[in-house]
Amino acid sequence: MPEREVPTFPADGGARIEYELQLYYWIRLIRAFEERVSHLHRQNKILGGVYSGAGQEAIVTGVCAPLREGDFLAPLHRDLGVFLVRGVEPGRLMAQLMGKETGLSRGKDNFLHGGELSRGIFGPTSMLGSSLPVCVGAALKFKMKRDPNVAVAFFGEGAASRGDVHEAMNFAGVHKLPVLFVCENNRFAFSTPIEKQMAVEDLAVRATGYGFSGYVCAGNDLLAVLNLTQRLVNRIRNGGGPELIEFKTYRFRGHSEHDPATYRDQDELIEWESRDPIPLYELYLEKRGHDLARVREQVDARVRNTIQEAVDYAEHSPFPEPHEALEDLYAPSAQTDAAEERRAARGARG
Repeated sequence: MPEREVPTFPADGGARIEYELQLYYWIRLIRAFEERVSHLHRQNKILGGVYSGAGQEAIVTGVCAPLREGDFLAPLHRDLGVFLVRGVEPGRLMAQLMGKETGLSRGKDNFLHGGELSRGIFGPTSMLGSSLPVCVGAALKFKMKRDPNVAVAFFGEGAASRGDVHEAMNFAGVHKLPVLFVCENNRFAFSTPIEKQMAVEDLAVRATGYGFSGYVCAGNDLLAVLNLTQRLVNRIRNGGGPELIEFKTYRFRGHSEHDPATYRDQDELIEWESRDPIPLYELYLEKRGHDLARVREQVDARVRNTIQEAVDYAEHSPFPEPHEALEDLYAPSAQTDAAEERRAARGARG
């Protein structure tokens, strides 16, 4: 396990405060956004499954915060926060969940497969883990073109048993590619506990077999996540080759909205809920001298407004027209340009 260090915050006092509060806003926005999605799902307004990442917000926040424009990410179905931290408009994300034309895939798929390549986000796939070879391909491109970018591949401890996860890590190790493998170990692959999945306590030990280093980190501690990610991303960006981080965490909800998760031990759930990443980071802010009550009130208001605006935008957005199902099948063309003009006209009419 790596030594605990203080994360590298901006040296300027004002910039540091702003960065600390931005991290807090992100972690709160992710939690609240997913809670609203859960409510909307019960109102039959969400198309497709909902896979909550409640309890795991510190991972996506701490991993994405040190990244730059041009970096490539392949998140999981439970990593909705990646989209928010990387700057995807909350309204477009909510529209994606509602199957609207203004969503990321223009209403042609649910969130599970939505991506946003303009933000460097490759959409998840139903076969979790299959995106790792794609992410490694992006890393190979970075190395071939000598781009100073990093690819980040998210996967769960359950997906680690898949062959394409092994192939991706093996290829990355052989070619010393600029890729960070992020394992979100929340102890359950749907209902299968980790003890039934692997015979080792830490998945991170497998990295040695691929020729690079593996680290274990407390995934509910935003500062620990941020520190380790910053250090390894800098090393990868400077030609150090791939790295693996295993974040120990826990999902507070079931596998999906329809899963009551009765297979879990309630004492274990209570223990992990006491390690909620949000109160843990709030304690840090308070110790840093922030007026936590005032900060919480301001962030609450900002988060509520952001989410309500996103819901309003999505609910007032149109569903795609039937003929649009035949669009986006091929590379951009004059037909695509005409479709874009029609969508812009429809959006202008409200």
